[in-house]
Amino acid sequence: MSIQTPSADPLTTQPRAERTAYATGMLLDAQDFSDEQTYHRGRLARALAFLAGGGTLAGLQVAYLPATGSQPEEIQVAPGLAVDRLGRLVEIQRPACLRLARWVTALQANDGGDSVSQAAHTGLGRFVSPRFTEAATPLPARALVADVFVRFAACAVGLTPSFAQGPFDALNAVSAARLRDAYELQLIPRPGLDDDYSGLPLPVGDPVIGNAGATVAARRNAMQDSVLQAYGGSGHAGGSGGLAPLPEQPADLDRSAVFLARVFIPVTAANPPVRTAGAVLVDNWARRFLPPVPLLGQWAGF
Repeated sequence: MSIQTPSADPLTTQPRAERTAYATGMLLDAQDFSDEQTYHRGRLARALAFLAGGGTLAGLQVAYLPATGSQPEEIQVAPGLAVDRLGRLVEIQRPACLRLARWVTALQANDGGDSVSQAAHTGLGRFVSPRFTEAATPLPARALVADVFVRFAACAVGLTPSFAQGPFDALNAVSAARLRDAYELQLIPRPGLDDDYSGLPLPVGDPVIGNAGATVAARRNAMQDSVLQAYGGSGHAGGSGGLAPLPEQPADLDRSAVFLARVFIPVTAANPPVRTAGAVLVDNWARRFLPPVPLLGQWAGF
């Protein structure tokens, strides 16, 4: 089973809503069936992208698991479901892990420790969610800051005989029989954080919408304005340029990826920094949550 490149999914181009039209005697090929799937997938994804937006639908809590015996230390992501920025469902059906010590070692070896130095920060209270701040969890003096993202991935599974593709003449050619909706987890160091840039997701829409001190009229007006302006900021089917990066997304990251959590790995003041024995901390609360309608109704009191 192999992961396809992100651009292999036709939904990344936000295709126009064009349905396949059939007629008796029409000659069909593989592209026609692929286009039909793309239409239905694209319409569903388009609806989810605007109705829910990218974020966590259920589960996907991130936790740090220290090493125990033969078990190496891990950053573990619980099973759950997310919607990415294109509206595709990203599902993790069983606990998934990232081997932390191996990740840090590879990061240090990649460029002599420059990446670790650039992503090591002090004054960590600037880079956490409000809920994490309210919990008054002690923060280390200095830590390597990294973010956990999950992105949609398609995996080719099952081979079946087919005609050879391209300028080939082969009688034993095969093609993938199925594409499995899968995922890819990434732990990415975060250099460049400062007082003006926390690298965390920003609230959707006008801040007035979430301001309990604002008048009902002001919140209503802000919500209506945000809805009217939402389409232009999310890209157009058949448009060009793709998705614009979000504030929490590094420049080289798949722009459809979903932010899950921030990880703080305590390090020394040395340059390059070295890990300390301090506990690794995980902030799950800065992500975008997509609560179901019954929960919103209960929160609203009906």
